[in-house]
Amino acid sequence: MAKTRGKSSFAPVTRRGRGRSRAVYVFTEGKVTEPDYIRIVHRHGTPADPALTVEVHIANAKDDGSRRMPMDLVERAVVLRREKQREDRKAGVKGKLSTQVWCLFDHDNHPDVEAALAHAKKHGLPVAFSHPCFEVWRLLHHKAVSGTFGGVCGEAAERLPGEFRNAPGGGKAVLGEQILSGYAEARKRALTMNAQHGDHLPLHKRDPYTDVYAFVEEGLGVSSY
Repeated sequence: MAKTRGKSSFAPVTRRGRGRSRAVYVFTEGKVTEPDYIRIVHRHGTPADPALTVEVHIANAKDDGSRRMPMDLVERAVVLRREKQREDRKAGVKGKLSTQVWCLFDHDNHPDVEAALAHAKKHGLPVAFSHPCFEVWRLLHHKAVSGTFGGVCGEAAERLPGEFRNAPGGGKAVLGEQILSGYAEARKRALTMNAQHGDHLPLHKRDPYTDVYAFVEEGLGVSSY
């Protein structure tokens, strides 16, 4: 069971001297949906390595919308990643225990998406990207997705089960019952959906697309939920 320490950290309770720990810092475009999702998966997911404790921190939990554009997220994440790499080297931390820094953001018709993805790639920063938005990943927990959304997030949100909009917190909030036990199918559907795009097509032009599963497995260290 995980223990939430403040609004920006989902660090589990650990005992000194037992097990191994890796810190993961995440910059999210959304202030509600993505942090809700991360909290649920971190708390209830099955770890790929039971001996490895993952401490998750939402790096920009207190930021407002003006500081949640893709390029802004990437630029700050690159700086933080560099700082954490220096700290890891000084402390002799390496391998699976190395600190990770991620960005989760959407296309959502942001004008700087292409540049943000290129900047992240240049600096080796991992990004979990969705087109047109994170709602595509939520939707894949319930049904397959085909065709295109025309870059309109509202089109993806409209396909979510109607009861989501009437749930506590509204349509932006993510509840455990909406996603738990759905990871395997969501991942399979995502891979099928993504495969409709040729490798020649730039990531920012792939609609629909999501690779949030990479963050789940490589960042959170979760194999299923």
